[in-house]
This record gives sequence, structure tokens and C-alpha cells, in this order.
Amino acid sequence: MARRFEPRYVVDVRVLEMLVCPLTKTRLTLSHTHEELISVAARLAFPIRLGVPMLSIDEAREIDPEELQRITALAALAAANPNEPPAGA
Repeated sequence: MARRFEPRYVVDVRVLEMLVCPLTKTRLTLSHTHEELISVAARLAFPIRLGVPMLSIDEAREIDPEELQRITALAALAAANPNEPPAGA
């Protein structure tokens, strides 16, 4: 079952700009589904639950190289076309 975006659970963009990966201290990228924050440097995906980013290493899942490549390609596409809905949404 696909999750629907609920305004009260959306992470504020200003907050996302301040967050960094707890392992590498590098910038995090919002996934195309808006359900995870991605650390490209650490190859980790941190879940967002009810609008709260879970930035614990224990909560993160590892991302394999193929998925990381797909994620970065989607992020680049979204940056190039900010007015289009995310792919797969």
C-alpha cells in the first residue's frame, strides 16, 4: 500500500538543509518518495517517520551501488525539472 503525503508529516525544507549524515557529516538528499534521507557518501538511507528523520545508524539501511546510482539519477532529474512530480509517485 502506497503512503500518501499528509501535510502535518512533511519535513520542512529548511530543516532538511540543516541536517547532515551522522556518520560522514555530509549533506543528505531527500528520496524521490519523500520517505528517506539518503547519505550518498555513507551509502545509507535514513527513514522519515511521521515527518521526523530517524538519523540513527541503527535505523538506517544500507544502499547497494545499483540503487545508489538510481537514486542519484532520480535526484538529478528532479533538480532539473522541479515542477514535475517525482517518478514513481
